[in-house]
Amino acid sequence: MIPWLEIDSPFPDVSCALTEEQGAAGLLAAGADLSAARLLDAYRHGIFPWFSEGQPILWWSTDPRMVLKTSEFKLSGSLKKTIKKIAKDPRWEIRFDSAFEQVMRACAAPRRDGAGTWISDNIVAGYCALHAAGYAHSSEVWLDGQLVGGAYGVCIGRMFYGESMFARVTDASKIAMAYLVFFLRAHDVKMIDCQQETAHLASLGARPMPRTEFIAWVAQAVDQPAITEWRAPSNINTSN
Repeated sequence: MIPWLEIDSPFPDVSCALTEEQGAAGLLAAGADLSAARLLDAYRHGIFPWFSEGQPILWWSTDPRMVLKTSEFKLSGSLKKTIKKIAKDPRWEIRFDSAFEQVMRACAAPRRDGAGTWISDNIVAGYCALHAAGYAHSSEVWLDGQLVGGAYGVCIGRMFYGESMFARVTDASKIAMAYLVFFLRAHDVKMIDCQQETAHLASLGARPMPRTEFIAWVAQAVDQPAITEWRAPSNINTSN
């Protein structure tokens, strides 16, 4: 049985999350709200919200945790060629934080297979509040003045928490991710939280990390100075 959180309830210790044997592995609590203060408190303790429309707010702390060290990010040969190509093409533009809510709405749109996503209007409102407070950011790919791909997440101190991405043209989400990773690497952000293990994330260099190790890393990273200027690099060195 997981605890129900009231608005002023603190999160339980992450060690209380359900195990695989108990079902819903990583589920820690339910309830409370999606205010900026609540979301920041969650991320600072290695907790994230994830729930479907019609469910209560569910809070998770998975074990192991999928993470991507920025130094281990893998670029395929074809993506390197694409990035080099668009860098020379004025029709393409990479921006940060110019259309945060648009990126979220695009991530929330049904996928090609017709499936919806967990990104509800309440989630959009909560993360837009974080964006307004300077903690949530978007990496955006624009083609001929149209938003065609992007990714968004939360950054506290020198810790980045990836949330979702989308693409309307081939490789646009991967391009957004690549520019974001290289920017974070240049600003001494060594790890991106990817939350849950997938084959796609593994192909980019992400790997599972024991929760105790992840929580220890987060505890020191979130207390480091914040990145003060979010500006997309004009180009990235794909030879690294």
